[in-house]
Amino acid sequence: MAVLKMQRISICALKKDRKAILEKLQSLGVLEVNHILDEDEDFRRMDTVGKKQGFEKAASSVDQALEILDKYVPENQSVFAALEGKAQISAEEGETVRKERRELLRTAKEICDLDRERSEWIASTAKLENSIESLTPWLSLDVPLEVVRTERAVLFPGTMPGGTTSETVYDVLAQKAPEIEGADVHVISREQSTTYLAVICLKEDATAVEEALRSEGFARPAQTWDKAPANQKQDLECQIKEHRDKIDAIEEQIRGLAGQRDRLKIVADYYRVRADKYEVLGELPQSERTFLISGYIPAKLSGEVEKYLADHYDCMVDIEELKEDEEPPVILKNNPFSASMEGVVESYGLPVKGEIDPTTVMSFFYVFFFGMMLSDAAYGLIVSVVCGILVLKFPRMSPEMKKSLKLFFYCGLSTIVWGALFGGYFGNIVDIVSEKFFGTTITPPALWFVPLNEPMKLLLYSLLFGVIHLFTGLAIKGYLCIRDGQIMDFFCDVVLWFMLLTGLILMLLPGELFASIAQMEIVFPGWLNTLAKVLAAAGALGIVLMSGRGNKNPALRLALGAYDLYNITGWLSDVLSYSRLLALGLATGVIASVINQMGSMLPENVIGVVFFILIFLIGHSMNLAINLLGAYVHTNRLQFVEFFGKFYEGGGRPFQPFRENTKYAEIKEETLS
Repeated sequence: MAVLKMQRISICALKKDRKAILEKLQSLGVLEVNHILDEDEDFRRMDTVGKKQGFEKAASSVDQALEILDKYVPENQSVFAALEGKAQISAEEGETVRKERRELLRTAKEICDLDRERSEWIASTAKLENSIESLTPWLSLDVPLEVVRTERAVLFPGTMPGGTTSETVYDVLAQKAPEIEGADVHVISREQSTTYLAVICLKEDATAVEEALRSEGFARPAQTWDKAPANQKQDLECQIKEHRDKIDAIEEQIRGLAGQRDRLKIVADYYRVRADKYEVLGELPQSERTFLISGYIPAKLSGEVEKYLADHYDCMVDIEELKEDEEPPVILKNNPFSASMEGVVESYGLPVKGEIDPTTVMSFFYVFFFGMMLSDAAYGLIVSVVCGILVLKFPRMSPEMKKSLKLFFYCGLSTIVWGALFGGYFGNIVDIVSEKFFGTTITPPALWFVPLNEPMKLLLYSLLFGVIHLFTGLAIKGYLCIRDGQIMDFFCDVVLWFMLLTGLILMLLPGELFASIAQMEIVFPGWLNTLAKVLAAAGALGIVLMSGRGNKNPALRLALGAYDLYNITGWLSDVLSYSRLLALGLATGVIASVINQMGSMLPENVIGVVFFILIFLIGHSMNLAINLLGAYVHTNRLQFVEFFGKFYEGGGRPFQPFRENTKYAEIKEETLS
């Protein structure tokens, strides 16, 4: 339950050591660069934008080549590839590949060029195929698909609207061009919307004939050929075959370069890391012979870094505490159990300076509520076993993924406990199977009670756990007030609310409303009833008088106090929010029981058993998935809205160190040696 202490480290070293120092800091990944020195006459910043963009372009080019290889020669990856993490290489292997980086960059360019050439051949092939398609209606024409002229006659092909016949064309010519001596019309083929035809007429009548036909929708072919359509089609098919052979050859060339995939990945990461390095290099204030670098570093590592740099380079290292108004980046540090819940806090917002890390306190409530919502021992066992196996089998998965799986592992353990307390094992599957197939009903005893039989009891405990959760949040707010010396805020904003809420709860418990809900009657001694009323009244009066204490106007103070007292409805709403523990807990059991009941309706034969198993597997898989998601979402909500709302704001920024942000592989971790 802590935020790592950060310090500012400033390094002034000789310019000749700049490359080595930057590469060492980048490999360690412990420094977030944050300069406080502006440019002046002695120290200026380099313009590294051009080189940085060059490295980014090289990395992008290699990435593109790798994508092309994946398209033609996909890697053999398991379904758990996302959990395997990045490949790990030795420093020697990385250095070997880097020496060959220019050759590998040429290989990447060759792959990209081949893919581009293939695309061009494919586009050309598509054009030829479109040409063949356009030729198809003309295949019965035995002359070239173009205007053919002889000494006395002209033949011109074209199209007219669907339904046109040769008689229709003759009628058009008779009406629109009666002066022509004659024409011969041949219908080549017909489609629903188009008629393909060829018209022969005398040379001197060609213009008049075409104009007459155009008035009725005649149009010449979009493409003309100097060969008969059937012959032209054969030529085009030969060209398409040649193109496809060329495409196959290019694809084979690309596949032949797949052996360079791993080396290309390393060189892509090399250029990516170089781009990050030059981005930082452009931020460094530099003089003619020295350079400066400054930023944030975890206090527990600052001494080791300072000693290493002082032992290996001629430099000055200054470690200093942060200023009061300085907002450092945040690194959370918790015990192994709570660390798995850090992602939940990060998704809400990291603590700002002065706030505590709520992860540890929240983690216990988180697991507690999650298990109560899922509340089936068999489901919990499945979740824990699967997550545990994945964490052990894939030790190199990303830290974020490992935290998430550990979170569900612990939540699964909690679910096992709650399932045993409530007697839930795939719902009531033991009862159903024992009764249907063995003729006797065996019911595993619940270690506490069965929620389906006593839902109001579960509701009461849900609200009780909610009150404890909310009071814990209010108590943490009180601790923060005391820690910061804000005694008046502690009394007015924490103690008075504890008095009011405790008094109201003690007044509610002996009442008829609680008795009707709980089906039980609680009787307090008279002095306790009196104490409850005194606490509630004193708390309410104190809130009205003190909530607006920052305002000098008495009337406005009372108005603000009354408005703050109205927040008691917010507390009621928050407490009722915990009824979702009841709702989701019952939902898991009810749906599981319905699934089991559906399976029990089948006949007691081989077919019935087979379908019973299918219904069991599919139904419970869906029930587990739905309620697992529901438990996750609603447990987060109880933390974010009800719990954090009492004391926590967040808004801190994460620690973003200068490090080797690789995509495909990483070099074995550097040490300060």
